[in-house]
Amino acid sequence: MTVHTRRIIMNGVTGRMGYRQHLLRSILAIRDDGGVLLPDGDRIQVEPVLVGRSAEKLQALAAQHDVADWTTDLDEALADDTATIYFDAQVTVERKKAILKALSAGKHVYTEKPLAESVDEGLEIAEAGAAAGTVNGVVHDKIFLPGFVKLKRLIDGGFFGRVLSVRGEFGYWVFEGDWQPAQRPSWNYRAQDGGGMVLDMFCHWNYVFEHLFGRVDAVMAKAVTHIPERWDEQGRRYDATADDAAYGLFEIGDTIVSMNSSWATRVERKELVELHVDGTHGSAVAGLFGCRIQPRERTPKPVWNPDLPTDLDFRAQWDEVPDNQQFSNGFRAQWEDYLADVHHGRPHPWDFMSAVRGLELVDAGLTSSAEGRRVVLETRTS
Repeated sequence: MTVHTRRIIMNGVTGRMGYRQHLLRSILAIRDDGGVLLPDGDRIQVEPVLVGRSAEKLQALAAQHDVADWTTDLDEALADDTATIYFDAQVTVERKKAILKALSAGKHVYTEKPLAESVDEGLEIAEAGAAAGTVNGVVHDKIFLPGFVKLKRLIDGGFFGRVLSVRGEFGYWVFEGDWQPAQRPSWNYRAQDGGGMVLDMFCHWNYVFEHLFGRVDAVMAKAVTHIPERWDEQGRRYDATADDAAYGLFEIGDTIVSMNSSWATRVERKELVELHVDGTHGSAVAGLFGCRIQPRERTPKPVWNPDLPTDLDFRAQWDEVPDNQQFSNGFRAQWEDYLADVHHGRPHPWDFMSAVRGLELVDAGLTSSAEGRRVVLETRTS
């Protein structure tokens, strides 16, 4: 067995997502488990190099997790030829310039989404990535969720017949920050800092829809700011200038997808995200972990009668899809795939161009909301 070590420059790991999902539950977990096991018996071991603005936070993280290298100087980190991968989990507005620097330094680049703030910026990054000739990838974590893996299994197995429609619900109540601290960073609710539900979640929904149902042909959307004022991490009041909810209707061939995304909703469902898929031969409801099905052979025949309460327990008429495999953290699963692609020098399937298509959907959704019309996507990407 040969161990191949990859040193990874990780920028933005003092933030919530960068720390919890990427550093702690992905890279450090891979390191502590002895690396990624390859089919030939070799392993890819990882060594993080922490980068950020706060020396105090970085030093504390490094000491806590036995990480040898950290710096507040990105240029210094990029000049290290032994660190061949750059990862970006910064706020969106800082991402473009850092990724372009990393590509110029000849690094492989893996990044959180959104890739950029606009389609044009995303295309600029994608073109730079193609010119660099390195392996680039963008976090598409939701397709690795156990519930969505099970849903994909059903689709590929022909369970649904013809998929007719999809109804999606995502979100929860994010506290305003005055009488209870908010559980999301304040920049998410300021448009000038790269916040906004459409920019954040339409990038996700685009790759989820592509993976499960196909490319989006057209969209009608309404973006709103339900909560106009919030309080930041220091308890200071600020104007919420970004949309905190988005209601979308997406056309994918003959399939109609309605997707509600909101930070101003209280949850009355089994999981924080659910997709209800109806097909001619069966239906399914998939969430983060679970997936319930109802084939046509077990479909009941309810009758509308507003004069009497129903005696049917509709939720009890669905069956759970078994796991049939061991699922790991979705962020870690994609990290392992990406590291294997870098090792073998092959393209990562969820690359910069896939992220640009997400930005195209963002642009179409915002245009639809502003102009009150259906927008057909005229993609500039393959």
